[in-house]
Amino acid sequence: MTTENKLQLIRMSEVELQPVNWLWYPYLPFGKLAMIQGDPGEGKTTLALRLAAACSRGEALPGMVQHEPFNVLYQTAEDGLGDTIKPRLIDAGADESRIFCIDEQEHSLSLLDKRIESAIRETGARMMILDPVQAYVGEKVDMNRANEVRTILKKVAAIADQTGCAIVLVGHLNKAMGSNSSYRGLGSIDFRAAARSVLLIGRLKKEPHVRVLVHDKSSLAPEGKSLAFSLGDETGFSWLDGYSEISAEELLYGISQETKTAAAEELICTMLETGAEVPCEEIFRRAQQKNISRRTVNEAKKNISGIVTRKVGKSWVWSLPE
Repeated sequence: MTTENKLQLIRMSEVELQPVNWLWYPYLPFGKLAMIQGDPGEGKTTLALRLAAACSRGEALPGMVQHEPFNVLYQTAEDGLGDTIKPRLIDAGADESRIFCIDEQEHSLSLLDKRIESAIRETGARMMILDPVQAYVGEKVDMNRANEVRTILKKVAAIADQTGCAIVLVGHLNKAMGSNSSYRGLGSIDFRAAARSVLLIGRLKKEPHVRVLVHDKSSLAPEGKSLAFSLGDETGFSWLDGYSEISAEELLYGISQETKTAAAEELICTMLETGAEVPCEEIFRRAQQKNISRRTVNEAKKNISGIVTRKVGKSWVWSLPE
C-alpha cells in the first residue's frame, strides 16, 4: 500500500473536546457558517448591517454582554458602498474604521476566491458577511446542484474553522409557497445543510413595520427564541419584546398561534372521538405533519375539558371520558 493510499484512522478517545465560542448565542457561532434568509425587502441587509455596526463598536446584542470591538468584512453585490452601505452604517452608529470590504472593481469575488481567507487573516475580522450569497457562488456553478454547492461550502466552512471567523451568508427565499421552511432557501438545500445556524427573517402581515427573526436551525445549541425589531422611516431600528413564540410557519404563511391551537384542538378531538385510548406520541406525530408543535398540542389539550391521561407500560395515552 502506497503512502498516499495508507488508511488513516482517528480514535475518538484521542480527540480533544473543543468548546463552541459565540459571537451571538445561540444564533451566530464563531468559526462556523451561518445563514440569514428572507424575501427581498424584508430586512435581511438592515439586520446584517446592524450586526456589523454592533460588532465594530462592541455593542451587546440581545441576550449578550458588551464585548471588545472587532473588525468585520462586509461584502455586497447589490448595493453601492458610497450611496447605500456607508449611509446605513453611519445611521447604525458603526465604527467605519473597523468595517472592510474586498475591492471587486477589477475581479469579481466568489466563494472559492483565495482573497476571502487572505482578507480575514489580514484584517483579523471575526465576522464576514456575504450579501447575497447567490452572487458569490461563481458564474460557472449551478447553485441548484448539490454536488457543486457542497464542495464549495466545505471549503468556506474550513476557512471559518481555521480562522475562527463567523461567516454569515445572506440568502433569498424561493417562491415555493406552502413548502416547509427547510426547502424555501434559493438553491440547493446543501446551503442550509452546511450552515450550523439558520436565521429566517420576515415582516408580520398585520404589523408591517415589525420584522421577526426566527431561529430556524441550530446545530450547536438549542434553538433561540424568536426576536423582533421595528423598522420604519420615522421610528428607525429598535429591538422589540413580545414576539418570542412566533414560528417559521407563522412568519412565512401568516398562520396565527390562535389558528394553530384551534387546529390542534380539532385534531385531538377527531383522534379521540371513537372513545379509544390513543398514545399521545401518535397525536404529536400527526400534529407535526400539520406543522403544529408539541407545545401547541399541549396547550390545546388544556382547552378541552375532561381528557383522561394515563400511563400504559412506558407510554402515555389520552382518551375522552365515557
